[in-house]
Parts: sequence; C-alpha cells; structure tokens
Amino acid sequence: MTEREYNECVTNCADNVFRFIVKNLRHEEDARDVVQSAFEKLWRNRHEVDNAKSKSYLFTIAYHQMIDHIRKVKRISLKENFNDEVKVYDKPAHNLKKVLEEALSRLNETQRSLVLLKDYEGYSYEEIGQITGLNESQVKVYLHRARIILKNYLVKPENVL
Repeated sequence: MTEREYNECVTNCADNVFRFIVKNLRHEEDARDVVQSAFEKLWRNRHEVDNAKSKSYLFTIAYHQMIDHIRKVKRISLKENFNDEVKVYDKPAHNLKKVLEEALSRLNETQRSLVLLKDYEGYSYEEIGQITGLNESQVKVYLHRARIILKNYLVKPENVL
C-alpha cells in the first residue's frame, strides 16, 4: 500500500469505522482513540497490506483495538455514590433511537459487533468472520442468537412505540 492508497483508505473508510466503533462503545472520545490507533497501526503496516484488502484489514484492527479497550475499561471499577432521597421512575422509552440503543446494549460485545457489522455496515458473513476471527458458521449462529435477543426485547409492549 502506497501513501496515496493509505490516504484514500482514510478518506473512504474513516466514517464507517468510526460509526461502527462508536455504536459499540457508545462513547465518542473513546471511539476516536480506538479509530486513531487503528489508522496508526495500518500506517505502520502499510507495506504489508494489499490495497484491495485495506478496508477489511482496517476493520479487523479497529475491532481488536475496541475489544482491548473494552477489556481495559472493565478492569477499572468506579464507585458512584447515590443519594437515597433521589427517586427514579421507570418510564417506557418512546424514542426509537433510545429503544434501539437499549436493545443493542443487552447484547454481549461479540453479538453487538456482529449485528453492527452485518446490519449497519453491510458486510458478508465471510468478511465478518475475517474481521472478528470467527468462522462463517459461528458468525451465523451468534448473529441469529443476537437477533432473537433483539426481537424479544423490541416486541415487549412497553418498548413498542
């Protein structure tokens, strides 16, 4: 991959990679850090990367960087102090975006990533397998299970708009 091809890859893929990572992490600053480190790693390895496979390679790097970030964050435990006098009311969400985000948050990291790669980014099962390191059958099974979880959550009367 030449410098020009790298710049084209950045121009063509940056938004898609960022959207994928931010939907998984749900935190823009963390997503920016992950995407930046993925592009940095692509730059360092550009001589070994075939330009035709640069998008898939970039998503693979970003996916693994995101998993590393999630694992690192899980090790850090923060304790919040709650005021006992504050009342919390459980009202159903009537905002489609909130309902979808809540449904996605019920999935584990792998399932959420697979749903986003397939349904939001439009990757094939084979490409998703290459990105995540799973075989095609595993991708199909995990994706099917994730969709069942999403369906069961989304059809609850309190979540229907």
